[in-house]
Parts: sequence; structure tokens; C-alpha cells
Amino acid sequence: MTHSLTPRDEGNLPAPAAPPLIRLDAYVAEDGSTVVNGHLLEMGGMRPPNEAILDAVAMFARTLGAPVAATVIDRTVQQVARLRVHPDGSSRTIADEDDLPPGRERTAAEEEAFPPLARVERIIHHAQREELHAAFVLASALREHLTLRRGAEDELALEARAIEAYLAYLRGDHMLSTVLALTVARIRCRTDLNRAAPDVARATAAWQRLWDEGQVATRGQELLHMWERLSAAGLLQEASHHAMAQAVRTRLEQGGRSVPPQSGPAAAALPAGSGPDPTAVAPEDKPLKPARRGLRRFTRRAGRAPGQSS
Repeated sequence: MTHSLTPRDEGNLPAPAAPPLIRLDAYVAEDGSTVVNGHLLEMGGMRPPNEAILDAVAMFARTLGAPVAATVIDRTVQQVARLRVHPDGSSRTIADEDDLPPGRERTAAEEEAFPPLARVERIIHHAQREELHAAFVLASALREHLTLRRGAEDELALEARAIEAYLAYLRGDHMLSTVLALTVARIRCRTDLNRAAPDVARATAAWQRLWDEGQVATRGQELLHMWERLSAAGLLQEASHHAMAQAVRTRLEQGGRSVPPQSGPAAAALPAGSGPDPTAVAPEDKPLKPARRGLRRFTRRAGRAPGQSS
């Protein structure tokens, strides 16, 4: 499975003269690893992630001298929470309808303040130092927030998911790598079939490392449908891609499972050129529940010291 982890240039750094911050983002992984604006927090001891996030966001509010908005994706509870944090350290959760209105201008300002490419550079540097856990958590955080903000089919969200898949592969989690890479390939087959072959190849490389017979059969069937669709469209130009397509078919046949004619998700994909759905999520993405207003773990009264919630 190949996916380059070489920095493209040295210029992808956070913009020092960006407009006033509109929103911060935070992410809590299922193992409790916590990220704020693309930086993995050093938790230390038994410090809860919600306290670390509130302290980090309050620091920004004090620096700006104004309230700061934050969106927190917390995978430990499968929730997304929207916060308002004030310079005095007080905070409250708000409902989606109370949040800042969506729009391209807001998204552009957020991404100018904390460019996604700068975050990719940070992920790459962690990976090059073989800090694979940190790199993977940062990639997951980036993918989750880009997907929430832009939709699963967005080009930046797809690239983040592809990087996440490659890092899972490097960590030896071939099941997760296959799921992530297959999602990229599935979306690409639906939105831009002409560019799909490399993504299907990456998904195949991860799938070839699977041992669970059920997963080999299920995921392999979908891969085969993708390869057949690419072949029918005359888009298998590389010998290596022909070889991978045949390897999928051979492995399925040797497993004693029949290979049906082209059908299923890839065959039923929408034609290229149909507009992306900004609310779309990949089937494997666990749905997030909106956190209710007044959620205690992200609520802090004015004058509370860092680390103390209401």
C-alpha cells in the first residue's frame, strides 16, 4: 500500500496574520487522546479530556480578549458538542441552532487561521519520526472535522481519510486500514471514476493483509465490483492494476465463495459529475449525536481555576 508521507514544501505553516479566530476545533479519540487545533495535548496524569480542552480554548479567549467558539468531536461518547468559552474561563454548551451560521466565508476564515495543509505537515513529521500513534490520532481528528465541516466527499476530507488509512496500515491495523481505504475508493468511484484506480489499488493492498474469512469475502466482493467497473470503463491502464484485480478474483475463488456478476455499491454508484452532498457521511463513520445544551462536562462558571468544572 503506497501513500507518500513526504512533505511537499516548507511553507505550510499556520498563518501568523490570519483574521480573528472564528472557531477552534477539538477531538477526543476513543482511547482518550485529545487534539486541539491539530495539536496533540500532553494530558499528564489522569486529567480528563474535557478539562484539557476547556483550558486550551480559554487560553485562546484570553489572548483574543473575546469569546471563542469551539466544536468538540468526542468519540468516547459518540457526540459533537458546540461550545462558547469566555476570557474569564467560563463556558457553556450551545445547541446547533445557536451556533455561528454556516457559510463559505466562515469556513475560509477558520481554515486560514489553522490551515489543513499545516496540519498534514505536522502529521507527516510525526510519522517520519515513527510516532505513529500521534500521527494517526492527528489524522483522525483532521478527517473528522473536515468531514463534519465540508462533507465526506470533499477533496481535503478524502485526502485526510487516505492518510489515516495509510497510517493504520503502518500501525498494523489492516482491518481499519481496509475500511478507511475502501471508503475513499467508494467515494471516488461515485464522484470521479477517472481518478479511482489508485484508490482502489490502495484499498486492495490493505485488504490483502486481512485474515478473517468473512471480512475477506465481504470486502473482496466490493473491491472486485470496483475493479470490474473500472475495467468496463477502460480505465485499467497499468499492468499492476490488472494484476491486483485478478488477485482479488483468485483469492475469492480459492476461498470457495462464488463471485457474482457486477452489482452492489460500486456498480450502483452515482455517475461522475453529480454534486457532492455536504451532509454526506461514509457508511463506516459512526454517527455523532449532538450534545444537549448545558452539558455539564463542558460547562464552567466564571472564576473557576483551570481544571475545575461547574
